[in-house]
Amino acid sequence: MQHVERVVVLALDGVYPFELGIPSRIFGAADGHYEVLTCTVDGRPVRTNADFSVAVEHGPEILETADTVVVASMATPRIPEGLPAEIAAALARIRPDARIVSICTAAFVLAAAGLLDGRRATTHWQVVDRFRALYPQVDLDPDVLFVQDGRILTSAGAASGVDICLHIVRTDHGSELANAVARSCVVPPFRDGGQAQYIQQPVPDCGVTSTAATRDWALTRLDEPLALTDLARHAGMSLRTFARRFNDEVGLSPGRWLIQQRVARARDLLEASDLSVDQIAGRVGFATGASLRQHLHAAIGVSPQAYRRTFQETR
Repeated sequence: MQHVERVVVLALDGVYPFELGIPSRIFGAADGHYEVLTCTVDGRPVRTNADFSVAVEHGPEILETADTVVVASMATPRIPEGLPAEIAAALARIRPDARIVSICTAAFVLAAAGLLDGRRATTHWQVVDRFRALYPQVDLDPDVLFVQDGRILTSAGAASGVDICLHIVRTDHGSELANAVARSCVVPPFRDGGQAQYIQQPVPDCGVTSTAATRDWALTRLDEPLALTDLARHAGMSLRTFARRFNDEVGLSPGRWLIQQRVARARDLLEASDLSVDQIAGRVGFATGASLRQHLHAAIGVSPQAYRRTFQETR
């Protein structure tokens, strides 16, 4: 008989409705492998950060039965100072072997409870300075979408809750089911890169040329051996100015960005075509099939053959 993992979502005051619904949406699409229940610290409705409250079916006692507990994020002004007694009492009900997950600002709750002491963790990039000031004992990594450190998992802002829930499905049941869930929810099964690509950068001074046109130009020429000099020349900038401005706007160096785009294009071709690995490598600008294998494995941890097999079987 199939084991059904019980996931209990804890909704706190000021919870974001979007993040609160992520576990139910992702795990609920996983072919009956998970049961998702929602609770509050006292079983009563909680205010959201929107113009409505949510009523739940369960109080904190349901946390005692959870295989996985997800603490949903709350609006920044509602982040509790320290650990309020009612939240501490609720968290104390969690079994010692249960997996505990935070989405976005809920990392503050786990940190206040001491669950992140000495562990690597992440949270939304906008509250990194505040988090570090309050919890210097946590090894905070603001550049990633999610972190798993043993049984504790933390994720960055908002939609990274989708990434971490898909990671859990992938860890528990393999890539095929995770990919099927992602397709059902119309989200990417795995997002390359970290938070840097989403961090708001200072707006360039008026009259300063953006690198956007050059990025668009490069995307139509990924099969060519584009060098930094080619990109800078197209943008009409010096090498140093182009590299600095590109990094300010994108959060990546031009070289790393090109690799990301080539890997993304290769993944599309692996899913949708029967071209050989060497042929795909040529079409996306990698010198050899071996180079494509190396970069794909570095990005998502699998070979082209494994990636193609997984996605073409679930297509």
